[in-house]
Amino acid sequence: MRILVLGGTVFLSKAVAAEAVRRGHSVDCAARGSSGSVPEGARLVAWDRSQPVPAELHDTAYDAVVDVGRLPSWVRTAVTAWPGAHWVFVSTVNVYPDESTPGGTPATLALREPITEDVDLAVDMEAYGPMKVACEQLVQEGAASSMVVRPGLISGPGDPTGRYTYWPSRLAELADGDEVLAPGRPDDSVQIIDVRDLAEWIVESCETRLTGVYDGVGPVTRLADLLAASASGVGVEPTWTWVDQEFLTEQGVEPWAGPDAIPLWLPRPEYDGMLAHDVAPSVAAGLRPRPVADTARDTLTWLRETPDAPVSGIGREREAELLAAWHAN
Repeated sequence: MRILVLGGTVFLSKAVAAEAVRRGHSVDCAARGSSGSVPEGARLVAWDRSQPVPAELHDTAYDAVVDVGRLPSWVRTAVTAWPGAHWVFVSTVNVYPDESTPGGTPATLALREPITEDVDLAVDMEAYGPMKVACEQLVQEGAASSMVVRPGLISGPGDPTGRYTYWPSRLAELADGDEVLAPGRPDDSVQIIDVRDLAEWIVESCETRLTGVYDGVGPVTRLADLLAASASGVGVEPTWTWVDQEFLTEQGVEPWAGPDAIPLWLPRPEYDGMLAHDVAPSVAAGLRPRPVADTARDTLTWLRETPDAPVSGIGREREAELLAAWHAN
């Protein structure tokens, strides 16, 4: 097959291009090329998506297109250029306004109202989900056939967000029995998906021209079990000290991501559903999530090979301060 990846230089789109090359497909990656290189075996065609489609791309007949775009104008232009291809559009679970109900699927959850014009996310990050809704609709209406994938928290080697990466990085510094702060409650539901599993599924879906809308998520698990599996993948058995969200909030700790955050922690119950989507429809459609321990192990290997890789979350001194205050409390 001839596959066009709109992107191909960072994380998921790069993993998709690498998987497609591994399977023997001819792969073009259309990107500015400023964020990194494309995988070996793929061809980079320079394209700033705010500009017209280059002739060498426009004149090529692609069997499939994989797009991770976030701006409606980008997607509108691309669908117009290759309407006959099978499209896989990578969206997000942020298209759902209901983030509190566990067990949701594309069939049961409503969507945000679409924003059809481009919005600068540096000015209004709240436009991200609504613009993705508009992008989905453009693909569904304009492509000959399409699949929409809505990922949750993507993890694994190459992660530019540093979110899940916090945990392998932190755990690798511990010896057996060392104390580590665990946020929230052990029974809080969470789920992650390895970038390589998503990439494999996306390329297979191009090959089979799979259609429909699916959540790109891993199995729902208890936070305690996910952290234990991550520690197992790193090769350590720490002592977990569970610190409740009321205390963390009082201490000024942020959820989810950022230098003042503890990743995987989300306020409850308002976010009980964000990391608790039903993965069964996606598994039935071919998604094969790997064990969390494998993701943790391979993420740590990548971190050690990439010293400047981003790692989100609080530092060790801040964690020590929080633990001391918790115990004193």
